[in-house]
Amino acid sequence: MRGRTMRTRLALVVCAGLTVTLAAQPVAASPSAGPADVRPIAAAAPAGIPAAPARTAAAVLAAPDISVTNLQAHLTQFNSIATSNGGNRRAGSAGYTASVSYVKSRLQAAGYTVSEQYCSSCTYPSNNLIAEWPGGPADQVVMFGAHLDGVSAGPGINDNASGSATLLENALVLAQQNPTMTKRVRFAWWTDEEQGLNGSRFYVNSLSATQRGYIKGYYNFDMVGSTNGGYFINRLTSTTAAPLKAYWDSLGLQPEENVEGQGRSDDYPFQQAGIPTSGYAAGASARKTSTQAAKWGGTANAAYDPCYHRACDTSSNISATVLNRAADGVAYAVWQLAVSSGTPGSDFSVAVSPASGSVTRGGSRTATVSTATIAGAAQPVALSASGAPSGVTVSFSPSSVTSGGSATMTLTASATAATGAFTITVTGTGSVTRTAAYTLTVTGTGGCAGGQLIGNGGFESGTSPWTATSGVITNSADQPARTGSYKAWLDGYGRTRTDTLAQSVTLPAGCTASTLTFWLHIDTAETTTSTAYDRLTVRLGSTTLATWSNLNAAAGYVQRTLNVGAYAGQTLSLTFTGTEDSSLQTSFVIDDVTLQAS
Repeated sequence: MRGRTMRTRLALVVCAGLTVTLAAQPVAASPSAGPADVRPIAAAAPAGIPAAPARTAAAVLAAPDISVTNLQAHLTQFNSIATSNGGNRRAGSAGYTASVSYVKSRLQAAGYTVSEQYCSSCTYPSNNLIAEWPGGPADQVVMFGAHLDGVSAGPGINDNASGSATLLENALVLAQQNPTMTKRVRFAWWTDEEQGLNGSRFYVNSLSATQRGYIKGYYNFDMVGSTNGGYFINRLTSTTAAPLKAYWDSLGLQPEENVEGQGRSDDYPFQQAGIPTSGYAAGASARKTSTQAAKWGGTANAAYDPCYHRACDTSSNISATVLNRAADGVAYAVWQLAVSSGTPGSDFSVAVSPASGSVTRGGSRTATVSTATIAGAAQPVALSASGAPSGVTVSFSPSSVTSGGSATMTLTASATAATGAFTITVTGTGSVTRTAAYTLTVTGTGGCAGGQLIGNGGFESGTSPWTATSGVITNSADQPARTGSYKAWLDGYGRTRTDTLAQSVTLPAGCTASTLTFWLHIDTAETTTSTAYDRLTVRLGSTTLATWSNLNAAAGYVQRTLNVGAYAGQTLSLTFTGTEDSSLQTSFVIDDVTLQAS
């Protein structure tokens, strides 16, 4: 998604809607909620364009499940491309060109008609990639797009390899299934989005009025894997959005309007041209509200994507659950809008709540697996799981449900289970196969409960639970944060001054390998190379762990790691104290504090 600093013109556009009729279907609002109905939605076709025949969800062939493993493989490939080409995939760069080649080669091998369109007016002249599946009438087009470029700061994996991979895997699955089509499906990967939506605007401007009229709907997917993500839909209440909303409704997600993304991604040029638009997004730099965290999980008052437009936007900066739900929703929309009715199919969805959790070695935890019938009749669904690490077992009670029912998933870790974060795929098998992703973190060694103990270590969620001298926790642009907008800035006044930053921590018993890690930037106006006039002291309780001074000044942040395992079983105050003498400032800037118990 392009940054919010870009200027956006306001325009009032009246968009003709797609005709979509959805059958009433159960919606799993929560594991204990009863079924609810998605009401039939219909809208008149634009003047002069015949309406698509009304079809219920039960009369449409079941949409395929999109493999989250395949999605992650695409993201790994995009990350590798960036790593091999200067660390980014910015439009016009070698990384972008290699990204185009990767997508194009996969599509051509699958049988797509693929073309590259050179955007001569782009800030970084480069190519859009357009792929069309050769089925369905050429004057009835449903289009799905995502920008393929990133910013120069990093690999651009959530923004926007996530949308690009979602469309690529959907395109490959469509080719593999090769169903009879009622509409032409066109996929697009845009260049130069980050510089102002230039690639998509160039494409729209290149179309004649007749060609624009062929496009019955454009769907955009920009940042659909945010780690603290939400579930947002462009033009949520429009007829165009109906299939996207219907699928997420079947998972009980309660999606919201994509307010943050309005006018900031590639749906906007289509909207300005009078083409109906919608799409999914998981959020960028805006912060998740407490209400959203309550219904979706995640961290309130923290950015949906803490690595937005940063070097840390790598393949690790992805929620497998959020990504999987978006990709499956795209498949549902493709099948609803463009695949021919045939033998009525029965279909269901699978969801896991919560979508992530942690377990210590020797412990266990549970989650609820919910199913919902989204087409045809209810059916038996057998539950299984894959991807669990060594030493972790997954069981279901019951192991088979009728779609619309739920089961309890129990994850049990042995005393020697592998530690780390793992994506577990929960599979429901009936007349079709459906999956959901669950992220499991295994922590601890022996009797150690493990886990990250510092609250608000990036200082992005206000001041709590820190206590600090006034002004220490700040978003001042004079000293940039390492990540996000906030950091702790001690001293830097050029006069006698003492600043403190403290938080109480309890180190679990048995965690004798625990480490305190933080990033520290020191800059100074002192000119001495021998005298420590200004100091930063780090203490745990009454014990001094380390001291730095003006003599340690250096450009940029430096990661500092201290062993605190000797304090296992104690509750102590972690305190940073900065002292400055009467002249010549020294600034001690701290960000991204963690205390990993292990």
